[in-house]
Amino acid sequence: MADLHFDVVVVGGGHAGTEAAAAAARMGAKTALVTHRRETIGEMSCNPAIGGLGKGHLVREIDALDGLMGRAADKAGIQFRLLNRSKGPAVRGPRTQADRALYRSAIQSLLAAYENLTVIEAAVGDLIVDGDGQCAGVVTEDGQRITAGAVVLTTGTFLRGLIHRGEERIPAGRVGDKPAQALGERLEQLNLPLGRLKTGTPARLDGRTIAWDKLEMQEADAEPVPFSFLNDRIDVPQIACGITHTNARTHEIISQNLTKSAVYSGAIAGKGPRYCPSIEDKIVRFAEKGSHQIFLEPEGLDDPTIYPNGISTSLPSDVQEALIRTIVGLEKVEIMQFGYAIEYDYVDPRALRPTLELRAMAGLFLAGQINGTTGYEEAGAQGLMAGLNAARQANGATEPLILDRSQAYIGVMIDDLVTRGVSEPYRMFTSRAEYRLSLRADNADSRLTAIGIDWGCVGAFREKVFHVKHDRQTSATALMTQRSLTPPEAADYGIQVNQDGRRRNLIDLLSLPNVDFAKLEEIEPTLATIGPDIRAGIEADALYAGYLDRQEADISAFKREESVRIPEAFDYAAVGGLSKEVAAKWAAARPETIGQASRVEGATPAALAILLLHVKKAGASKMAS
Repeated sequence: MADLHFDVVVVGGGHAGTEAAAAAARMGAKTALVTHRRETIGEMSCNPAIGGLGKGHLVREIDALDGLMGRAADKAGIQFRLLNRSKGPAVRGPRTQADRALYRSAIQSLLAAYENLTVIEAAVGDLIVDGDGQCAGVVTEDGQRITAGAVVLTTGTFLRGLIHRGEERIPAGRVGDKPAQALGERLEQLNLPLGRLKTGTPARLDGRTIAWDKLEMQEADAEPVPFSFLNDRIDVPQIACGITHTNARTHEIISQNLTKSAVYSGAIAGKGPRYCPSIEDKIVRFAEKGSHQIFLEPEGLDDPTIYPNGISTSLPSDVQEALIRTIVGLEKVEIMQFGYAIEYDYVDPRALRPTLELRAMAGLFLAGQINGTTGYEEAGAQGLMAGLNAARQANGATEPLILDRSQAYIGVMIDDLVTRGVSEPYRMFTSRAEYRLSLRADNADSRLTAIGIDWGCVGAFREKVFHVKHDRQTSATALMTQRSLTPPEAADYGIQVNQDGRRRNLIDLLSLPNVDFAKLEEIEPTLATIGPDIRAGIEADALYAGYLDRQEADISAFKREESVRIPEAFDYAAVGGLSKEVAAKWAAARPETIGQASRVEGATPAALAILLLHVKKAGASKMAS
């Protein structure tokens, strides 16, 4: 059969793959998305939810760069909630329960709009490597060669995936889908730094057999906040979720059967996510706790399937049934599918450049769980950046597209991965970001959409929407900074400030306790014309005003370190004064800047000072020659 040719080939139709394919297509690259089955593109393999703390920030950033996830979540979200609403805006996390079928349909519909994107149903078994050692395409398991300027692998849990349920062992990428066995063997032949990780999923329950009247119910927010900056409302009907708990009898059954769990029998070598442990892990690690919370999450408006979030397990089916029936509300529940753990291959992400291209093979990009992460949002964000960079490379551009830690949670995540690697599946949290006061979910478009426009990955409609909003923000800020009051004038409106004679504008006043827009409208009635989306950003900036000034100084110092590049072939062993341990760690991590070097485990201020001196000398010598 004749070869097919594309600019970019993306392998895998999950959350990383769909974002990668769409991103490459937006950049003008002729793109192929190769996946086992067309109908599973956009499948939510595990929990039916998008967003959360830290994760919601990633979704907003994907959306700001014109990605798919936020728009699909808005079309499929059936229980929107803004987490940490009572806390500061920097750590609030948008989240929605999603209808699986609606989400999958939304993703497929969004992809279908790209005329330069072709979906190919096939399993990839090999890579095409040219004479220069560069990845130049893929070969499907039925022998079809697909050549390309760049390839993005987004294999999820499929790379030599193995399902564990008690003593059962089922080769699979997920239930009902074959694993990518040949591709895993091919990557091993390339001597890539492979490891094994695991994740898990709980049983699926028939909601028609749950005693809902016994349970506490959690309602959706009265006014759902959309993920996408293109939307101002949610039209999907909103539902409630049930809450129940494990109990002493549940824990007793699990404890008595721990040796039957694949996690504790030694059958699984891979490490699981610490922040999303199996119920067996919870019982062992938190033995002092008498119960654990379980959220009963509907998988769709017209689907009776319930996802019991909190009891992921690899115990045998009979033990799962016994423990589930001890839980209040689930005593007579029918189990539609039993839970399982899945173990799969991943590549040590320290083998990647910040573009997510493999250092050892030009033209081959990796995104998602193959890089040691967990979660739809982390996968989608990596897929977007890998797709953008793959398209750039395929089109002959040499300047990489990179977001740094001061610009985005996406930058934080990728820097963490390529600099520090992983010892367990990586999950995003707001605490991972040093500059989280400015990296808020509400301002992701202000931070990133202009960058996306410069990169060429933002479509005309979003660009227009962005400029309209930017003009509204500029006008609102100008209005509030131009109007100012003296301390006595402020006191006339019941606002107490220091009697220092200094005039304060309305944004200054908004930063004070007990001052809100309603109070400021007494002073300047035209503020009533400022929309709620613009108000939220102004309020957040005012709240953090003093801290943001200090953070800007920190960011300036960070930028100076990030701007000092380390030569790719730099010989750390030849640097006098460095300990062998630090030199070896830097040699393994291959940091691209002094800033990255500072974040490698074991780096000390003294070692960094020595490194900086030698890097500058190397640069001076190169210029002199």
